[in-house]
Amino acid sequence: MDAIILIGRILFALIFISSGIAGHFMALEQSSQYADMKGVRPAKPAVIVSGIVILLGGLSIILGLWMDLGALLIVIFALSAAFLMHNFWTIEDPMERQMEMTQFMKDTALAGGALVILGMTQLMGDDLGLTLTGPLF
Repeated sequence: MDAIILIGRILFALIFISSGIAGHFMALEQSSQYADMKGVRPAKPAVIVSGIVILLGGLSIILGLWMDLGALLIVIFALSAAFLMHNFWTIEDPMERQMEMTQFMKDTALAGGALVILGMTQLMGDDLGLTLTGPLF
């Protein structure tokens, strides 16, 4: 069971790690322009901070190091992104509205998954499966 939980944590966190690196840092200018278009200001610092948040959150969940804090960072990011970046209720074009609603639902589902991880850390404590940092602490 420990291996299954670890695999689940890795699969869950990979989207945040890859998005932090590829979507926020490697495509900083494009992501900043998109955030600015969505009304997030100042856009570039917001993209940098959110990239750091999701990278740290994802690594925390995978490594098993302060998983509760990592999960909380993911919850804050995912809900913020859902409401700030994917506000489908403000869009008139039906195709674009559907696309943004799908992204909004994805972000809220990811926030829900992070809340499950947060809850598991509170219920199970140190018995949350394999961790890469377990022997260190």
